[in-house]
Amino acid sequence: MLMHYPPHPGEVLRQLCLEPLGLNITDAAEGLGISRKTLSAILNGRAGISPEMAARLSMAFGTTSESWLNHQVQYDLWQAEKRRKSMRVMKLAA
Repeated sequence: MLMHYPPHPGEVLRQLCLEPLGLNITDAAEGLGISRKTLSAILNGRAGISPEMAARLSMAFGTTSESWLNHQVQYDLWQAEKRRKSMRVMKLAA
């Protein structure tokens, strides 16, 4: 079952991980071993969570990689379903 308008994983990361710990983008990026630009893109919804990023987030924040990937899949699927009517697909089942 699809979540109703799931947030982008970057929003979840900001609200549930960075803000409670008082981390800024620079410090969080350094802790994750990534560039500030990469983290900024995720936090601003311009990039998604890859499996490697999910592993980094799980190690840094004591979560599971699966939870981060599930956030991404739910968000991506919601976005795809919103475009469903504009997709040109023929039914192929007999």
